[in-house]
Amino acid sequence: MCRKIVTAVCILVTFILQSTVFPALPFFTVTPNLLLILTVSFGFVHGKRTGLWTGFFCGLLIDLFYSNLFGFYSLVYMLIGYINGLLYQVFFDEDIKFPMILVALSDLGYNLVFYAIQFAFRMRFDFSAYLVHTILPELVFTVLISILLYRIFYLINRRLVKYELEGQQSPWLKK
Repeated sequence: MCRKIVTAVCILVTFILQSTVFPALPFFTVTPNLLLILTVSFGFVHGKRTGLWTGFFCGLLIDLFYSNLFGFYSLVYMLIGYINGLLYQVFFDEDIKFPMILVALSDLGYNLVFYAIQFAFRMRFDFSAYLVHTILPELVFTVLISILLYRIFYLINRRLVKYELEGQQSPWLKK
């Protein structure tokens, strides 16, 4: 139960940061996709089921507040969380390179799907401009922010695991 509450708080805090703080920063025209970092991190660290549900709720928040096409972001984030959760078996505790690669690939896939749905179906085929002005800057900024955020999410996970293990070893729970 504690893990679900902490996950919900992480989703809400990340959504608030992504929608209020980072757009107000004046140095870039794009904002990092913090909810994508959260979805990738939780899927990679906890597995496909947690990645799927985390992605669903992250996408649902974006659908509720910003989307014209309801359900699109929920579906995309669920897919990203599930795919990254499949890689749960190769999770290494202190390795930051692999999660950064996962964040980069997930952000690239997210932006390509977004381009296909939002622009290509409307016959706007200027992909090179979208790539140079939106996809690449967001990808770089998201990967750089993921270095810090992945560490934070990893530390939260370690504390939760430690708390859960202490609860299992409690003398009050033994029969």
